[in-house]
Amino acid sequence: MKIIIIGGGRVVYFLAKLFISKGHHPAIVSRDPGECERLSREVKALVLCGDGSHPPVLEAAGAREAEAVLAISPRDQDNLVACQLAAKMFGVPRTLALVNDPENLEVFRQLGINVAFSTTHIMATLIEQQAGFDEIVNLMPLAQGKVTVSEVALHAGLPAVGRSLLELAMPPGSLIGTVIRGESVLVPRGPDRLAEGDRLIILTTPESYAPAMRCLLGDEA
Repeated sequence: MKIIIIGGGRVVYFLAKLFISKGHHPAIVSRDPGECERLSREVKALVLCGDGSHPPVLEAAGAREAEAVLAISPRDQDNLVACQLAAKMFGVPRTLALVNDPENLEVFRQLGINVAFSTTHIMATLIEQQAGFDEIVNLMPLAQGKVTVSEVALHAGLPAVGRSLLELAMPPGSLIGTVIRGESVLVPRGPDRLAEGDRLIILTTPESYAPAMRCLLGDEA
């Protein structure tokens, strides 16, 4: 697979090496002449010195044949423009962009970037999962961030314990998809009651996530 990586730093070096080890064919675009020279010596890949948000540079990197463009520069605007050009001008089927400012994340998604990811959000999620928030684990974004899958553990005293799905009145945009109870996996229906020890697989939109967690966990969410 032909992959174009736009950006700089050691992460580009390691990504290129990883892609090569898996049989892919990366091309690297960097603004820094010194870094381009170094990467040319260290990585068996096409390395171009230029602005990856400019069409001629993308074309020289092989955008017309590329199957994916990964824009991970420190400038959100450049990452956005590079991915939009790759998709609309060159027909690249997959575009992935680093969003340095988390406030720009939703804008990237609304503008059609296949995958927009924020290291700030990723780190926050990892910290929360390791900082004693044991009721909520395995947070996973799907459908370009439009759906979040969470695993929620129920213990005694939580508002959801002993209540049926009908009684819970989960907020719009949320769904209890599966209940893991001991060795059994259940697809719950309205009259089914939740029990202490259940682990719930929850699907939510970003807007419904917090209200859904409060519905299940109360003040512990």
